[in-house]
Amino acid sequence: MTAPEALVPARAARSPDKGVPPKDLVVSPASDTQADGPEAEAGLMARLGRLWEREPFRNEAALRPLFGPRLTDVAANRLAHAWCQAYTAAEGKARRAMLALLAAASAGQEQAEEAAARLFRRFNNQPDGLRFLVGLRADMLRWRKQVAGLPALDKALEGLLSAWFDVGLLDLRRLTWDSPASLLEKLIVYEAVHEIQSWDDLKHRVAEDRRCYAFFHPQMPDTPLIFVEVAFSAQMTDNVQALLDTGLPPQNLDKARWAIFYSISNTQPGLRGISFGNFLLKRVIDQLLEELPKLKSFATLSPIPGFAEWLGKLSPEEVEAIVRDKSRERARRGVPDGGRWVSRLRKAAAGAGSEVVQRAGMKLAAAYLQSMKAGAPLDPVARFHLGNGARIERINWAADRSSKGLAQSAGLMVNYLYELDALDDNLSRLNDGKPAVSRAIARMG
Repeated sequence: MTAPEALVPARAARSPDKGVPPKDLVVSPASDTQADGPEAEAGLMARLGRLWEREPFRNEAALRPLFGPRLTDVAANRLAHAWCQAYTAAEGKARRAMLALLAAASAGQEQAEEAAARLFRRFNNQPDGLRFLVGLRADMLRWRKQVAGLPALDKALEGLLSAWFDVGLLDLRRLTWDSPASLLEKLIVYEAVHEIQSWDDLKHRVAEDRRCYAFFHPQMPDTPLIFVEVAFSAQMTDNVQALLDTGLPPQNLDKARWAIFYSISNTQPGLRGISFGNFLLKRVIDQLLEELPKLKSFATLSPIPGFAEWLGKLSPEEVEAIVRDKSRERARRGVPDGGRWVSRLRKAAAGAGSEVVQRAGMKLAAAYLQSMKAGAPLDPVARFHLGNGARIERINWAADRSSKGLAQSAGLMVNYLYELDALDDNLSRLNDGKPAVSRAIARMG
């Protein structure tokens, strides 16, 4: 589970048809001439393209009105509209050049941070301005290390987006097979944990015996910001292949006692750093308890995305310190390093795998999941769930034998348990540098 890219590094969104970003990822404010139809819109874009070729946004002085103190300034707002349209029509290097000039113009303002805030408020006042700003910030994050002054501009925009996307403003909606096809298609595009293979696969995930919930912003009602997929079972699930099997009969929800969160996906790279995931899970748990009062327990079936990379960097001595039986004498030679252990675990997960290899793999994964850096769990998914007050409950062998699962974690997955009465205590332990774990996990240490 995860990734609210807040959870895992962002990846390029896929189109279910052509592998290209969907239109809502390259967003633009609506044109003032929208009522005149697509021909007028195309004409406007052509004129703006020619305008860009000739001159207008190529020096800082031309951009100064954008930072003006009056948001009702008609001339400045016309300039903002033209800039947004030209930016949307541009691609690649042209966009980066426009951002570089904007950052330079911002840095030249008195009280630059306040001036940048005025700029983005002016952009936000444009038609469909909020969607435009989310797309703009995605580009800013992409080029922030390459364009001077862009980090300061990004900081100002992130602060505003945090306020404009406050969780209190978001709508929680359940998505079903009866939801609009255009919305269901976005689930295929944005799913970041377990790729949706087909429309039948999607239908299985939003069926009556499953749940899929998403947060929406009122100004972007057609775009889920983050969504979670939920399955139900009589016990805690330990294998994603079985969970995603479309051939299984529907679950009897009257007998369900466990809700399993098996995928969380952030959809907007431009909202990185603005977390709604913890609020989403709490809202969903409340919703599920109201709808299915016989539910007793809540857990995840989550990936361990950084495990193979972490293990691959360990020396033979570091691996041995984790996996060896402390009652036995330390081995002197012939101990595999982490890279060889990654290969060994992948091979074992794809086949039967000896009990010795399985036990070593579980101990290595337990050590990784409890590793901390700068006061936070090293693994991004662990960071999210432990930061919400969950605890590491169980590590599952060969739980994800997909190519992605084998690549990132040698097929291992983990259950995080959300025990509602223990969330605050677990969070306190994490703040003390000791992630909460079950007895079974503790015995692996």
